[in-house]
Amino acid sequence: MTADHIIARGLRKAFLSGGEEITAIDRIDLAIGRGEFVSVSGHSGSGKTTLLSVLGGLLRPTSGTVLVNGEDIYGTSADGLARYRARKVGFVFQSASLLPALTVLDNLLLPSLFAPGQGGDRPEECARASLAAVGLLEKADVFPSQLSGGEAKRVSLARALMNDPELLLADEPTGDLDEAAEEQVMAYLERFHRDRGATFILVTHSPELAARAGRRLRMIRGMIGPAAE
Repeated sequence: MTADHIIARGLRKAFLSGGEEITAIDRIDLAIGRGEFVSVSGHSGSGKTTLLSVLGGLLRPTSGTVLVNGEDIYGTSADGLARYRARKVGFVFQSASLLPALTVLDNLLLPSLFAPGQGGDRPEECARASLAAVGLLEKADVFPSQLSGGEAKRVSLARALMNDPELLLADEPTGDLDEAAEEQVMAYLERFHRDRGATFILVTHSPELAARAGRRLRMIRGMIGPAAE
């Protein structure tokens, strides 16, 4: 049996809006095995992105715990949480979020300036290897404005792979792409998951993409359960 990589217990996250408390995720208990590919679907506002952000160490829960490799990631210092994000997690979002004034290579190198150790002892070598892994090494010295939408998304994927993450979190990573580019990006994500043994959690509105996961979950009003077949 595969050991649990992530265990969430009693997760709740609430926000204040206009003086009213809004609960985004509520009473979530979840265990994800090491190397598992899990998709999370649901309507807009169901709490999918909030859940992903809490699991990735980006958003502290109002209550509950997140254990990764048996350790409570929110029970550590701010520096410890930052090290977890920088060294263990790769984030891929719908927006590529590339800085237009920097080359593709420099966009990959920028996070290593703020997270020492990301990219190892040779961050430029690691960045070029990550670009090669997504088939874009020849684009290292161009600027984001010279990329297609699919290429920009693959650069953001290369950036997420810079730290060889053990946990890959993707939030609607193909939402703004055509079918060909979507398939290419998903193929790279799935290859990394398979070849590196990374745990992969995908948030998507697409039933077709959700069905590619080994386990499908669905969120409804901040709570989670298995997706209907």
